[in-house]
Amino acid sequence: MPDYVPRGGLPAQTELTTDRAVFTEAYAVLPRRTMSDITASRLPHWDTTRLWVLARPLSGFAETFSQYVVEVSPGGGSDRPESDPNAEAVLFVVDGALVLTLDGRSHDLTPGSYAFLPPGVAWTLRSTSDATATFHWIRKRYEPVDGLDAPAAFVTRERDVEAVPMPDTDGAWTTTRFVDVEDLRHDMHVNIVTFAPGGAIPFPETHVMEHGLYVLEGKAVYLLNRDWVEVQAGDFMWLRAFCPQACYAGGPGRFRYLLYKDVNRHAALPPAPAPTAG
Repeated sequence: MPDYVPRGGLPAQTELTTDRAVFTEAYAVLPRRTMSDITASRLPHWDTTRLWVLARPLSGFAETFSQYVVEVSPGGGSDRPESDPNAEAVLFVVDGALVLTLDGRSHDLTPGSYAFLPPGVAWTLRSTSDATATFHWIRKRYEPVDGLDAPAAFVTRERDVEAVPMPDTDGAWTTTRFVDVEDLRHDMHVNIVTFAPGGAIPFPETHVMEHGLYVLEGKAVYLLNRDWVEVQAGDFMWLRAFCPQACYAGGPGRFRYLLYKDVNRHAALPPAPAPTAG
């Protein structure tokens, strides 16, 4: 099945208000219905473009990243897309056609295209068709390390990257990793995780990495802290560091999501207290 694409609009006046939206100190769930016309945002220097902000650094919410779903109308895009010179990014296209110009070289992006953009790189993005284009945009402030160069930009496609089965799962749980886990230049990973019907994370993962999960396809039951929550294509989940998590993909089709996590850096320590007088 194709990846889920939000289309905006508004719920009918006859629909119930009750939904699956949850915001807690450990996790949040933004169901796909929350991505309506009234929750869309716009950005300076982007033409005929709107976006839904799924996560942003905020007290009690995401700490390390922002995540958008961006909808570009025909002829739209930006020649000045990023205002923060320290921001790195991943773009993942789910609908339409775009041209990414990266350091003067053009790349055609279609559904399944994936681009990594290091901080300070020159890039533009433009729609190239008569249809709306939609992509995910994940941003993080890059954390440089003395003696390590920043990673280089690259463009690839999901279908060109081998999905790796998790150990002892017989392929029921696979991860498509776009960056070598041994490459310590990278301080974030944006992967695609796939479960066959019946596949599961069979224990509550509890770890230091913060997560953003956007469900691209299918449905499952996800353990978030102490709560089992039903999720489906188009839903977004935020999980703070150390939030217990597991899932069970009941079918009938595969369950697949785009996963952000921060990696490969020291835990930030609070500044030393100021010396006291006396």
